[in-house]
Amino acid sequence: MEERSSIQVNGMQFGYDIQTPLFFDFTINISPGSRCLLVGSNGSGKTTLLKILAGKHMVGGRDVVRVLNLSAFHDTNLVCSGDLAYLGDSWTKTVGSAGEIPLQGDFSAEHMIFGVEGVDPSRREKLIDLLDIDLRWRMHKVSAGQRRRVQICMGLLHPFKVLLLDEVTVDLDVVARMDLLDFFREECEQRGATIVYATHIFDGLETWATDIVYIQEGMLKRHEKLSDLSELKTSPNLLSVVETWLRSETKIEKKKHTSTPAQVQKSSPLDASPFRSSRHMAYYRIWSHTRVACQKTCL
Repeated sequence: MEERSSIQVNGMQFGYDIQTPLFFDFTINISPGSRCLLVGSNGSGKTTLLKILAGKHMVGGRDVVRVLNLSAFHDTNLVCSGDLAYLGDSWTKTVGSAGEIPLQGDFSAEHMIFGVEGVDPSRREKLIDLLDIDLRWRMHKVSAGQRRRVQICMGLLHPFKVLLLDEVTVDLDVVARMDLLDFFREECEQRGATIVYATHIFDGLETWATDIVYIQEGMLKRHEKLSDLSELKTSPNLLSVVETWLRSETKIEKKKHTSTPAQVQKSSPLDASPFRSSRHMAYYRIWSHTRVACQKTCL
């Protein structure tokens, strides 16, 4: 029997305007309960992949990118129900049903957090305590790390089934980051949630993650269980393993550029595809109507 998947990507094609396709015939399956690390160099496609999974870019048909067996882009109920959550970007975007508001404005942490409706009070209190949030904080006065804590808290208030994280712990101190990782582990082990976490910070992740996905220029290079990763058997330091992959990638790129004369860029099979991204197709979904209907936060 084929293993059930929380995330399925089948032959995905995607590219932005005036550049070669970033993803072509990209396929990956991530099983329920996984804590999956997404690694790669800057520009490899990690953020784009997470945004595609979050339904923020349209790619191909309804069956190309599926999350919890629903179309990531077309089935807005994924976000509306809270089953799919995405945390990334600097936080100056839409909050709840209030529309576009500046988070550096004079809003209290209490106003932001308690403005999210349909929340289990015990879960809210647990997150406030976990992230050490002072409800009296004013968003225009606190540090970037404190604003990030409020953002994370709001994004986790509803119990998710799939959580997509794009470098959200970069502003947190070591204690807050480790406590948050422990919370994520608990969510996966107790509720069967699935997490995909893109990061460049690997401290403590050797025993936290269950899977690792390595992408290079939109290509899937490795997808393995961390326990099966041969390099970790000789070097228990995950940072060293990933560093070796990226350094090898850099050497190949340098050799390619020094040994190959400049040529006119060849067309890609994606150029003729009706699913090639354009300014109309590769865009952030306008979630306002969904947020108003659901009265919850979509970050």
